Parts: sequence; C-alpha cells; structure tokens
Amino acid sequence: MIADSEALANEILAQRLTSLGLPTTRDESLACYMGRRWPEVMALAEQKLGRPLPEDFSEQTHLATLAHFRNDLREVSGASAFLRRHGHLPRCIASSSSMERLTLCLALLGLEKEFAGRVFSADLVTRGKPHPDIFLYAATEIGAPPEACLVIEDSPSGVMAGKAAGMTVIGLCAGAHIRDGHAHHLRDAGADHIAHDWKDVAALISAA
Repeated sequence: MIADSEALANEILAQRLTSLGLPTTRDESLACYMGRRWPEVMALAEQKLGRPLPEDFSEQTHLATLAHFRNDLREVSGASAFLRRHGHLPRCIASSSSMERLTLCLALLGLEKEFAGRVFSADLVTRGKPHPDIFLYAATEIGAPPEACLVIEDSPSGVMAGKAAGMTVIGLCAGAHIRDGHAHHLRDAGADHIAHDWKDVAALISAA
C-alpha cells in the first residue's frame, strides 16, 4: 500500500505460470495469490497446475520480480506525504512479502528511515494472513497493545488477519492492482472503514 508493487509482482507471476502451461492473467493472479505468503502461492499454483513447479521457479520468479521493481516501482500516490504528516505516530510494516522484497521497495522509494527496525515479514511467524500472527508479532515488537493498533490493509486476507488480532482495520483501495468491487470484498472481510486513497486514511485518523 506504500509501494505500488502488487500489480508488478503479479504481472511477473502470471507470465511465469502461463509459460508453464497454466494460463493466468494479471487480474487472475491478483485474485488468487495477493496477500498470501510465497509458500502458499507455490502450493496453490502446483495444485492448479497439477504437478510440481520447476526447482528454479521460486528463485527465477523472485529475481524477475525484483528486476521489474527496480525499473518500474512507484509509491502509491500520497503514501510518503501521509508518512511525513503523521511522523509523530508509531508505525511499522507487517507484510506477507519477503524481507528482501520489503527492504528493496523501501530503498527504491527512499523510505528506509521511516521504518528503521520496524519492518516485519510474515516469514517470521508460523502462519500467514488471514491468521493474526504477523500483526500480533509486530505489535509486541513495537510495544503496542493490539486494541490500540490501526491496520491499513488492501487485501481481504490482511483485513481478516487484522480483525482476528483485535485491531481496527482500514481497507485501502489504492494502487494499480485495485479492481471494481474491491471495497466490497474488504468490507466482507470485516474492514471497519474503507479509504480510497491516503487522504481518506488521514481524514479517518483525524476524525478518530
């Protein structure tokens, strides 16, 4: 939601799966795999393909995705302005993405200092979203009680994870990967509020 990375990553994933005989569009990849940890993505893809993925699939997809980021990654409009405006508030990143991907994205956007020491990958916990583990882990690490935490999420599984953790959740419909009806999906997942951009998020925080 800070880095506009989901559309780029799923474009690569869709291309790689299609090349293996599992025709997949970017939108289909987003619908099936967004918000999942990589081992879960691999398992689901193998189930759909009906056979194991090549041994180098993970590494080659990862390298191609990072290369795509280096060329084309942009921030979700308004994200850095929001961070500067609310710099007094404690914050962290708790994501299903790998630590390497998170670190690269922040570096490319010049936002490493905004989250120094407060970037948490779901690789650190046993269960990924929609389980609450990564959010509870992150809350413990930054010393915040779950009930005092505000989660900003753009995937239904992330919304469910935040609610399962006992946190207030804003469903954010921003970024190149958002499609018609996404707000409805986030509402169904349990989002307490819906924001269509970072200005909406700022307004919700001000109102609270």
